[in-house]
Amino acid sequence: MEVETMMNGVDVDRLRETIGAVKAKPELGKFRFRAENKWIDGSHNRTRIQGFYGAGREDSSRREAFVLDNDEPELLLGKNRGANPGEQVLHALAGCLTSGLIFQAAARGISIESVESRLEGDVDLRGFLGISDEVRNGYQGIRVTFKIKADAPREKLEELCRLAQAHSPVLDTVSHPVPVTVSLAE
Repeated sequence: MEVETMMNGVDVDRLRETIGAVKAKPELGKFRFRAENKWIDGSHNRTRIQGFYGAGREDSSRREAFVLDNDEPELLLGKNRGANPGEQVLHALAGCLTSGLIFQAAARGISIESVESRLEGDVDLRGFLGISDEVRNGYQGIRVTFKIKADAPREKLEELCRLAQAHSPVLDTVSHPVPVTVSLAE
């Protein structure tokens, strides 16, 4: 009798194999993601994302690049040709938390019917515009609210939310200082 290994669209056997492989050989867990950005006009710029290094090798499985446009709303001198970079941060956070929640649920045998989230972040332009050194340039706070439909009690869903937060690379990145080096190419 074959046992179903798919849960919430996640191959649980492969998830367990991946965890086992990284436990046995920690260097397999080291990844390097890359993005290339090009200015187009005004606040409009475009990022291409394709190859990355992971699991001990260069990965070339993506036949085409993902293309993300950044711009600003007209109110902030843009032309609305893409979400602004701060909105892209909310998108990345939503995606990371949702994926983490789904993986945690799958690993625990919790069937998820639907997940929706709402994210809001507060920015004060006085920091970005250089008007006040006392105002942070970035988000002053971000709020995430999940709506989950599943065959599980609320306590289990709250646990999934906690686990998704505890293991989210994007939440960790936006919550803690990360060394960033900016340089001018030769």
